[in-house]
Formats: sequence, structure tokens, C-alpha cells
Amino acid sequence: MSGFKLVPLSSALGAQVIGLDLKAPISAATALALNEAWNEHVVLLFRGQQLSFEEHIAFSRTFGELDDHASIPSFRHPDHPEVLLVTNYEANGTKLAVGRQWHSDLSTTTRPAKGSMLRCDTLPPVGGDTMFCNMFKAWDGLSPALQSLLDGRRALHDMAISRETQKVRTPEQIADIRRRNPPVWQPIARRHDDTGRRALYVSEMTTVRIEGLHEGESDAILAYLYAHSTVPENVYRHRWQVGDLLLWDNRSAMHIALADYDQNATRIMYRTTLLGEPSGTIAT
Repeated sequence: MSGFKLVPLSSALGAQVIGLDLKAPISAATALALNEAWNEHVVLLFRGQQLSFEEHIAFSRTFGELDDHASIPSFRHPDHPEVLLVTNYEANGTKLAVGRQWHSDLSTTTRPAKGSMLRCDTLPPVGGDTMFCNMFKAWDGLSPALQSLLDGRRALHDMAISRETQKVRTPEQIADIRRRNPPVWQPIARRHDDTGRRALYVSEMTTVRIEGLHEGESDAILAYLYAHSTVPENVYRHRWQVGDLLLWDNRSAMHIALADYDQNATRIMYRTTLLGEPSGTIAT
């Protein structure tokens, strides 16, 4: 009835959707089946989709309301604010590596991304892969004692602490990033809006500390959580092809863009971002 079939991408997470042409309108029944598949598999892959910006935006709305990326204006498309440029340069032409640490999109806001839909336009000759990890499994794999310590506790997320930001931004630029995106307290065990299932919600790129713990305690536990989340059996590595459209759930997955290619080569992706439900509290 849905008009498509699913092929698993790994044992940890992910499925390829086969049989849909995303240029065509999506029926209500197909949209419902896709949402159910997304909740189950966390990452969905659509191959061979040569979409315009308008078609990319229209299909993304199958899954919810889209962000206009006002919090990160240097990366958004000049004509389509719903589209973010995920490239090794900014919209003004400045070269910049992005996403080189594990993270969940927009965890540093009070309306973190529900999901992201990334379309592959241009690839380097070799490399440019993206990896994903299943944060449902990460939470479920913690000991009951550690779950008890962390459940109901918060962690502080700060966009300005990322390794890339600290390396290439001036103090004035970092101050502007914090002005646009002040640090936010987020739940460490985040409940999924659709399923109610808990997922671990911390990331090495943005998480500063755990609420209520001494600095040394917090640092040690966070380091353990990062390593625990990204063990090989909990990871899917995606090797891109031009025309791939990849949808992932930021509530239940982290991802990292690998620096496994010649940085003089061009890598161009276009992302739409699905707005999530309100979450977190701005730190005061």
C-alpha cells in the first residue's frame, strides 16, 4: 500500500527506501508509512533523486515544519532560507570545515532539530563520508545505575565550543555566535516525541558539562558517554552518491562529517532542517 520497500543499511540503524520518485506528490498513506519507517530505523536513504530546491523543500515538509536557519545565516542559501549549504566553504566563499565532531543538529537552541534531510550535489573524487550513531541504543546500553544518575538531569550545550569554531573564528565572531545562540540546558535522556522512547542526548561538539556534578566528574562521564555512543556496532557509515537524499532523526541519532578527502576538492550538500518541539532552557 505504501508503494516502497525498505532495505536495512546496517544492524545499528538506517534503511534504504526503494520505489519512490520524490519529484512526484506523496500520498497521505505513503507519508504515514514513511514516518513509521523513520521512527523505526532513525535514518532513511533515498537514492537517485535529482531534485530542485523547490522539490527538496516540498518533500521535506512531508515530515513537518522547516527551519529558516536564522540562527546560522552564513550557511543558508541566499534564495531559499529553508536550505542550508553544507559545504567546505561558507555562502560568502570562505573555506571552512563543518560538522567534524559528533553532534545533533541545533541542540544548542530551545527548539532543536527534529530531523535533517541532506541532498548530495557534488562529491570529492574520494571520501566525504558521513557517520551516524543510534542514541536509542546508546541509552539502552547504559547500566541501570548510570541511567538512574542521568535520567532527569540536564547537560549544557554551547554552539561556540565546537573545535571548528574555536580554531577559525575571531573572539568577536564567537561573541556573535553566543549572542545569536546562548548556551542551553537540555535533558540528557530525551524522550522521543512520537514513540516516547528515551535516547541519550549529549555530543562532543556542543556539550559543556552535566548539571549538579563537579567538573572532573562531569568531564569523565561525558567522555565515557561519547565513547560508548560511537562504538562500531552502534554506527552506520554512509558513502555518498550524487543524488542521495538522506533523512535522519536528530532526537535519536548523532552524526559526524568525516575529513576523509582532499580539502581542496569541492563537497556540496544541501540540507533542510525539520523544526522539533520546544526543548531545553536558556542558561542564565
